[in-house]
Amino acid sequence: MTQSEEQPHVVVNDRRRIDPETGEVRPPAAEDAPAPASDTAEAEEGGRHAAPEAEVVDAEIDPGPGEPGGDQAAELKAQLDERTADLQRLTAEYANYRKRVERDRELVVNTAKANVAGELLGVLDDIERAGAHGDLTGAFKAVADKLVGALSGTGLEPFGHEGEAFDPSVHEAVQHGTSPDVTGPTVTAVLRRGYRFGERVLRPALVAVTDYEPAAEAASEQQQQD
Repeated sequence: MTQSEEQPHVVVNDRRRIDPETGEVRPPAAEDAPAPASDTAEAEEGGRHAAPEAEVVDAEIDPGPGEPGGDQAAELKAQLDERTADLQRLTAEYANYRKRVERDRELVVNTAKANVAGELLGVLDDIERAGAHGDLTGAFKAVADKLVGALSGTGLEPFGHEGEAFDPSVHEAVQHGTSPDVTGPTVTAVLRRGYRFGERVLRPALVAVTDYEPAAEAASEQQQQD
């Protein structure tokens, strides 16, 4: 028996489902049917004198990047990544849209409240003057307190008090004077209260402003000495 007859041959079966040459899906391989008894006996008899059978190795070969199966997988992954990016972008755009709609809705509501409150500032001035003259009593006072409380609950806030620093963004000076008793422009009298709604100034406060003047201090000291 020669060396070539004794050495078994190895046969590799390609079990890939996609044909690398055609790119088509292969049909499933049929199971080997059992051989008849007579054939089995003959095979056993002949096997004693036959050369060693070739060793059959079943292997699933992964398709490389250049093969049809690899190209298809890479294409599917690229499509999945693209769809995922589109979904994330749409989700972010929708979230921004909802925030913008909510912000616009809140702005419309606050603007409407501010407009209504602005129309009632004259009524609040009358209520304040009536209280200063002692005329705010009885049922009228109860109604006035409810009105002021309701407007304050919506965000209306009065400002303008004696002794605070003059701020031209919220104060309107209608009187001006000097005095050595102040260190800078100071509100010394409030002629009409101002109102704001949130950060929006509905009406500036009408005030009298007093500035510091050293000459006035010297004149005051001279009068005291005399």
